[in-house]
Amino acid sequence: MLSTRQLRYFVEIAECGSFSTAAERLFVAQSALSRQIKDMESRLQTPLFERTARQPRLTAAGEAFLPRAKNLLTELNKASELATQVGNGQLGTLRLSHSSTVPMSGRLLRGIIDYLDQQPGVSMDIVKLSSEAQLEELAEGRLDVGLLRLPVLRQREGVQIIPLYEERLLLAVPPRHWLAVDNHAQGVDLGLLKDEAFISIPHPQRGGLSYLSAELCMRQGFFPKAARVVSRKTTQLQLIQAGFGIALLPESMQDIAPPDIRFLPLADPDCQSTVALACRQSPTALVQQFIQHIITPL
Repeated sequence: MLSTRQLRYFVEIAECGSFSTAAERLFVAQSALSRQIKDMESRLQTPLFERTARQPRLTAAGEAFLPRAKNLLTELNKASELATQVGNGQLGTLRLSHSSTVPMSGRLLRGIIDYLDQQPGVSMDIVKLSSEAQLEELAEGRLDVGLLRLPVLRQREGVQIIPLYEERLLLAVPPRHWLAVDNHAQGVDLGLLKDEAFISIPHPQRGGLSYLSAELCMRQGFFPKAARVVSRKTTQLQLIQAGFGIALLPESMQDIAPPDIRFLPLADPDCQSTVALACRQSPTALVQQFIQHIITPL
């Protein structure tokens, strides 16, 4: 089997037309260069050069071998560059998911756009999944990065969760709701919502925003009353618009909400929600690059 070193030596001699000049360019002794070419010819069982008094000339076999040797070296260089880029997280497809209450807007979307601008070799495949589904997909290796809202009730082995930023919660009400008409300059007191219908209530085995909302209401002495139609997805925006009920939603949901839904501030300053990033405990270089980039501006 010929070595890549021998291929390089052969191509350099052919292009220089001189063993001595090729040896200088390759920083090797001319005798060592000659031995490598003789070994190549022995393995190929045919001469590649005609040794003349003035300069070596390619034989017919050498002429046929030269373009293919160049192509092999070119492909090897490309493969090496590819491996380096993948290993450094500069090339590949990042499989990302987000929960319905972490919309692709605002600071998050700006961070993703900036990351892709700086990494032209990276593409992204984005899907929407619940927090629990994201953790399962991460644990099974079918997902690279998840974006979700805390709390998470069930953790998965081999998956880590990194808090990204805090976001205030707002009260989302239908267009003609009485709270939207009254003046609440200091923010709406959660205690006023005791008899209101909530279109998002906790699932017994799921955390996330609905779980946090219920926890905040219970601090005021009541559990949120379920509306006749409930949802934990972005469908809840349409349900609020249709007048089925109200919900505590993160500020960023305003970016994707129908224009006539009213978002009101809350009086309690502790009404905050945490957006977090989930990935495997030993992330790939591609995921590490993304995490480092997305954490910095957030």
